[in-house]
This record gives sequence, structure tokens and C-alpha cells, in this order.
Amino acid sequence: MTLPADATKRAGLTIDQRERLLLAPYAMHSGDSRGRKHPEPAHAYRGPFQRDRDRIVHSAAYRRLSAKMQVFTGELGDYHRTRLTHTHEVASVARTVGRALALHEDLIEALALAHDLGHPPFGHAGEDALDELLADEGGFSHNRHALRIVEELEQRYPEFPGLNLSVEVLEGQAARIDKRSTSALQALLEVQVVEAADSVAYDTHDADDALELGLLKLGELLELPLWAEAARRVERQYGKLSGKPLKRAVLHELIDWQIGDLIDRAGRQLAAEAIDSVEAVRGCGHLLIEASGELTELKRELERFLYERVYRHPQVLQVRGDAQAMLREMFAGYLARPELLPSGFAGRIEQAGLRRTVADYLAGMTDRYAEQEYRRLFLRV
Repeated sequence: MTLPADATKRAGLTIDQRERLLLAPYAMHSGDSRGRKHPEPAHAYRGPFQRDRDRIVHSAAYRRLSAKMQVFTGELGDYHRTRLTHTHEVASVARTVGRALALHEDLIEALALAHDLGHPPFGHAGEDALDELLADEGGFSHNRHALRIVEELEQRYPEFPGLNLSVEVLEGQAARIDKRSTSALQALLEVQVVEAADSVAYDTHDADDALELGLLKLGELLELPLWAEAARRVERQYGKLSGKPLKRAVLHELIDWQIGDLIDRAGRQLAAEAIDSVEAVRGCGHLLIEASGELTELKRELERFLYERVYRHPQVLQVRGDAQAMLREMFAGYLARPELLPSGFAGRIEQAGLRRTVADYLAGMTDRYAEQEYRRLFLRV
């Protein structure tokens, strides 16, 4: 096969040369990366952020996301999102925004794929239980735990612990720990894109899942200003729809609307503030990629509604309570009998302490494995 002349020319470019042609000056370029904690030679045909993405995809923690709940447990069916499908949706939205703004898509994807690696089983219910159990030792945060995974807990390479990801990916994940901190406000645009994409994904898809599971009715959502406006836009384009066709069209419109809003607002901000470098991004002291004020308020109203009607739904609360009781009992059981821990975790007790080591082990479990181990080791019959 003979490549077109332009493709042949591009194929001969170095990674740095190609990025200078494709990326905006305010994007993070591979050649400007601050490297890795454990130095490694450059790869022949993959840039540093592509390698980060690939290492995350091949990690055990990433695979386990397929069996960790997003909001709803697998007992309710198999339509709704898992932590892994949510992660892919965040990556999809983030890449779309990043490409429109000429940002580094490999870095964006690495950040998106890593952003929920630290979630324990049973979603935020599991996180809250572990946070309570570790209250005297700094608590538990899934964002902070994701860093522990990629820096310490994953053991895939003989040369170093963890995945040895780039400084930029580690700093991006660290910015998620306290989203009001100075470091978060000075984050790379690629980091800001992933944070905004996460909001787009869960605001839209948690409602979709709740509808499919019968926890909400479409009419309830259409009374909210955000959904009502999306429905008006759908009607202007397609005419009167109802039922599932209307639901699907509104969901598509919500995603498209939010993505377009992010791109348009960011473009105006970058131009108005003459942002022309990564240094200018870091120095501006506020977020450059976030929803416009009007859309932000509409999203907040939706989030308040979802909190009351979905996240606090009796079925969800029942699952939450059962999961937390199970994790508390398992935590106490492993503290009392640390010999039950796998050898790799038992060997970490002296370094990390018994309570943190037990929490690390529990956090790595899938929902199904946690239930299996609870029945096998701790269930009193």
C-alpha cells in the first residue's frame, strides 16, 4: 500500500515534530514532560503519555473496574453503568473536548482512565465506610488511593514499584484530591478537561440508569429546567417524540449541549486571557475549562434532584447499608486475623501499618469478590 504524500511526510516526523504541528501552544507537549520518578529511556515510537495510558489499561486495578458498581449494584440488572463503563464515557467526552481545543489526547485519555482507579467496591458507600474506619489515620479517599495504586500497589515491572507514570499524570490525579486547592486551580488544561468530562458523564448517565431501572419516571426529569430545555431542542429538530425515543434523544442532546458549552466557553476564555503557553495556564489562578454560569446552575439543580431521588432512594440506601456493614465486619476480621491476608499484602504491614494494609486489600476487591470472601471467611451461619 502506498501512503499519500502528506501521510508519508507525517509518518517520518518525530513525536515532538508531530505535536508541534497538531497541538496548541497551551497544550502539554511530550517534550516538555518532567519525566518519571524512576527515569526510563524514551520509547522508539510511543510518547510518554501514550505509555502512561497503555500501562493503566494493562493494570489489574483497571480491569477490576468492570466489576465495581457506579451507583447501582449488579443485582438490579446489567444495563446500568459499571465503574469501567463510566470511565470509558468520561474518556470519550474528554477526548472530544480535547481534540476540539487541540490539547494532548493521549494525556487526556491517561488521566481519564486513571481517574477512578482508587474506587473500592460498592462505590461511594464503600469509600465512606473505609474513610470512617481509617478516621484516625488520615481517612480514605478514592482519589488519593488511586495514587497509591499507581505509585505503590501495582506490581508489574521489575525495575520499580507501581506503574511509574509521568509526573503530569500523577499531578493531575493529585489535583482531584482537593478540587479547591491552588494546585487544582493551576492544573493543566488536559486535567481540567477530564474533570469537566466526569461531570458531563455522571450528570447524564446516572439519570439514564435510574430511568432504566424504574427508580425515576421520564416525566419527573422533564420537569427540571435542564431536561426541559433539552427536550425543547429535541422537538425543534425531530418533532414530537415520546417514551424511549424521547429519552434517548434528550440524553444525546444533553451530552452534545454540555460538550459544546465547554468548548465554546473555553475558546472564549483562552482568547480573552491570551493564554499561549502551559505557564500561562498554570499562572492564571482559575479554571479555564468549566461549564458556563447558566448551565452550571441548571446542572446543580439536576444534581440536587438526583441526590434526593436517586442516591437516597430506598433501594440504593439498602444496598449501601448492607455493603458498609459487610466491609466493617471484614475490616475487623482481617485486623483480628491478619494471617488471612494474601502474602503480598501481609508483607506490607510493617511499612504501611495493619489498618491501612487491610484497607488497601479491601479497596482492591470487586463487589463480587468482596461478597465471596465475606461469605467464605466471615459470615456467621
